[in-house]
Amino acid sequence: MKVARILIAAFVLAGAAAGGYWYVTRPAAVATVTPTRGEAAAIVYAAGVVEPRTWAKVTSLVRERIVSICGCEGSRIEKGDELARLDDTEAQAVLTELKARHRLAVDDRDRIALLVERNVVNTTQLDRAQSEVNQIEALIAGQAARLENHILRAPSDGVVLRQDAEVGEIAEPGTALYWVGRLRPLIVVAEVNEEDIPRVEVGQTAHLTSDAFPSRTLEAQVDSITPKGDPVSKTYRVKLRLPDDTPLMIGMSVDANIVTRLVEDALLVPSPALRDGKLFVIENGRAARRAVETGIRGTVNTQILSGLGDDARIVSPYPEELADGARVTTETR
Repeated sequence: MKVARILIAAFVLAGAAAGGYWYVTRPAAVATVTPTRGEAAAIVYAAGVVEPRTWAKVTSLVRERIVSICGCEGSRIEKGDELARLDDTEAQAVLTELKARHRLAVDDRDRIALLVERNVVNTTQLDRAQSEVNQIEALIAGQAARLENHILRAPSDGVVLRQDAEVGEIAEPGTALYWVGRLRPLIVVAEVNEEDIPRVEVGQTAHLTSDAFPSRTLEAQVDSITPKGDPVSKTYRVKLRLPDDTPLMIGMSVDANIVTRLVEDALLVPSPALRDGKLFVIENGRAARRAVETGIRGTVNTQILSGLGDDARIVSPYPEELADGARVTTETR
């Protein structure tokens, strides 16, 4: 009985050893793909906002209460049309006082002029009186101009894109109350990082995506590049020209991929299959690590310039634990 138990234990240990050896030496299971041919595009990413090419903010130059508004948001207007009016009671009172002083000054000047004709007084007093009249007339002209600042007018023909003015509110100088512009053409004003801006040129194509149109890729063209960048954000402003039939609306945010270089009929492999310029190919049932020369690299695919044939079978994603020359079983995707 004791011998039988020893034999049984030996068989069990031998089976476990054989199983362990098979587990350690078994071929690794990997998924493979073959290279494809297609376009390889080098891109520069930018985030931007849709704006009219021609537009302007309308702000108040004086701090006064708003007493009337046009209520013309979305309406077409012409240059000079009244958009809002501010309380000018105090300014009108000042103008009235200046006009009364002007009348008295004119009467005094005319009286002195009559005395000069009679040789009662000399011309010096007349010159002084005329100077007083001229000064008051200048004050009246200045006050009339300030009164005009109490009326907000359209700076150009176009459409009232937005109105933020309400009757009873205080108009603060520098705070935009109206946006006036033209609905077409539209542009995207985007910010490009300074390390990418050398690759961006006027005329390049940009592919746009927007949360408002998640299933559509829209196009634009680089229209202009601001010569001076922002030293704080380290970005340059790039304007992208939109086609007239774009569905994008003013104020929408977009993500832009500016195509800086495009290669046709490029040999492409999945980017996850590469590590530091190397990938694994399957040869005679074994995985061989191979160095390749890469070109344009994207998040999905990478261009291969040399070191790989069109008919190669590539392990993807890159197998971190796989040894060079290891036996494998494959599953083609």
